[in-house]
Amino acid sequence: MEYDERLALFRQTRLNPFDRGEEEDGPQEGKTPPQHESRPELFSGSRTHSSDRTMDLGLAEDHFSRPVGSFVASDIEQLKLAIEECKKLILELPENSERQKDTVVKLIHLRLKLQELKDPEEDEPNLRILLEHRFSKEKSKSVKQTCDKCSAIIWGLIQTWYTCTGCYYRCHSKCMNLITKPCVRSKVSHQSEYELSICPEIGLDRQDYRCAECRTPISLRGVPSEARQCDYTGQYYCSTCHWNDTAIIPARVIHNWEFESRKVCRSSLRYLALMMSRPVLKLKEINPLLFNFVEELVEIRKLRQDILLMKPYFITCKEAMEARLLLQLQDRQHFVENDDMYSLQDLIDISSGRLSCSLTEIHTTFAKHIKLDCERCQAKGFVCELCKEGDILFPFDSHTSVCHDCSAVFHRDCYYDNSTTCPRCARMTERKQDEVVLRNPSGD
Repeated sequence: MEYDERLALFRQTRLNPFDRGEEEDGPQEGKTPPQHESRPELFSGSRTHSSDRTMDLGLAEDHFSRPVGSFVASDIEQLKLAIEECKKLILELPENSERQKDTVVKLIHLRLKLQELKDPEEDEPNLRILLEHRFSKEKSKSVKQTCDKCSAIIWGLIQTWYTCTGCYYRCHSKCMNLITKPCVRSKVSHQSEYELSICPEIGLDRQDYRCAECRTPISLRGVPSEARQCDYTGQYYCSTCHWNDTAIIPARVIHNWEFESRKVCRSSLRYLALMMSRPVLKLKEINPLLFNFVEELVEIRKLRQDILLMKPYFITCKEAMEARLLLQLQDRQHFVENDDMYSLQDLIDISSGRLSCSLTEIHTTFAKHIKLDCERCQAKGFVCELCKEGDILFPFDSHTSVCHDCSAVFHRDCYYDNSTTCPRCARMTERKQDEVVLRNPSGD
């Protein structure tokens, strides 16, 4: 950590502005301004090199050695006293001076040591299961994580903490027994569906003025705790369960084609993140009119229908299987299974235009293999039996029509202009009749 970052961290999160006392207003009448030399106990000797910064605090105890046995109250009190001395000295020393840098470093170490005394490290299991959470012990020493239970910073350097491998719930080891919310992934596994009503609010009075998750008393006035509404569930939560995170709401996308992020509670944020890539939205049943207003949806639907028509060529082609062409859609496996199911990520990518570009490129690659690169696939093409002219036709060509009964392919103009039945269907019907006659020549 660079000095500027350490000093900023100290000023923003650790130093109480009221600790500056009289120094902010300048020396008062009748009082002598503090002298830097008046605190020699914090610095012994002169500094020669920046790499030789001494960590001696001038106290009898070695606060940076690992403590042995139990601690008495005086150990913690002495650390608190040393921290206050460092805080005052930082304010008195010149800005960006070497002595101020030393003091900031020492203050950080003192605070970490104090935290270690308050929460001594214990042997913790690597895996713990609680309320369907599968908590895995973390080895990261990062201090950028926040406990989802108590909302406090996780000091990975000196504190044991866990992450749920299912829903990525993070918490201190000491907070685990206080968790009351089951793992969100279990809900995703048992009930993979969205709330499709836009912000289905029931009112704070129906919640008995309590948080919908932890049941903490809340109110709109912020006394005793602020009530924060989740735009996904419509319910109100306390500040511990609702951190003003934002997410795209599926109901607003489906009904209004709106992709603005809204404030959601922590549990909704994790649920929406886990559901993001799951194809659970059947648009033609939920809101079929959406295709009349969003041209991109019509384009994507046509590309998906063409890919489904190409799929039989690939699963019977040795070269296509060796090239693993279908794996180009492995991130959207549902695209090779149906053409009507969408995930929320699909709709987001359609709105941004990313899906149209990538799917068009894949469609072009697939068509090139069937029509140009592979002789086996070319041999499975069709000739229009109505006009018997033109090139080889394929069912995914834009100028063709397909018989719904036998899947024969014709020119679109020929198929619609011809009033007779499909020639291939007529042959198949005649063949079946001949087989019946051969099996029963007497007509009985």
